[in-house]
Amino acid sequence: MNVPGTNADRSEVGKFDSLSSRFWDARGEFRPLHILNPVRAKFVTERAAIAGARVLDVGCGGGLLCEALARAGAQVTGIDLAPGMIEVARLHAAEQGLDITYRVVSAEEIASANPAGFDVVTCMEMLEHVPDPERMTGTLGTLVRPGGALFISTINRNLKSFLLAIVAAEYLLNLIPRGTHEYERLIRPSQLDRWARGAGLSLRELAGLEFNPLTSSCHLSRDPSVNYLAHLERTASA
Repeated sequence: MNVPGTNADRSEVGKFDSLSSRFWDARGEFRPLHILNPVRAKFVTERAAIAGARVLDVGCGGGLLCEALARAGAQVTGIDLAPGMIEVARLHAAEQGLDITYRVVSAEEIASANPAGFDVVTCMEMLEHVPDPERMTGTLGTLVRPGGALFISTINRNLKSFLLAIVAAEYLLNLIPRGTHEYERLIRPSQLDRWARGAGLSLRELAGLEFNPLTSSCHLSRDPSVNYLAHLERTASA
């Protein structure tokens, strides 16, 4: 069931909200995110001017990326529809002495109230959880100022990603809770590129994001066949 007035699935929001109290446990259900985050943050900070930038993290969860970008000098706003996640994010930021704005609000509401209001928008591991990812891509594009950057991370849809990101990660290695991902919702880079162009965005770079559960490490690669990061730019005329 969708959350009224938003491009969000109530069951997906509830799934993550129920785990919010354990978000900052680096050895718990969100351990892979804690390992991925430094690589994601570096990808963003090396491709966009972050110091002093207005940054919006859509689907911010408990604030992992928000905190990394705030430490890099950005003016960060994090939004999520899971109230528990936002509460955890606020408390953790306060403990760290970080000035981050967190809100329980949809991307659509922010886009309507403040179109083109951000220099950088990030959306990590969220696009594959919304009912209409094409429409969400358009909403994300609306939030970015002309010439600004959008960063998306998600999971490819193919046999390899099914075996590694779902069968292995969820059922064999128990890296993340079972049912976290649904194969039908996964997104091919070609789909994302098409949606982006329709939203006035151009794809600047696509990189694979490779996670090794045996060494608890992550690195960028040229292979986007499973997890991947996309750097998009809103065209000046959009």
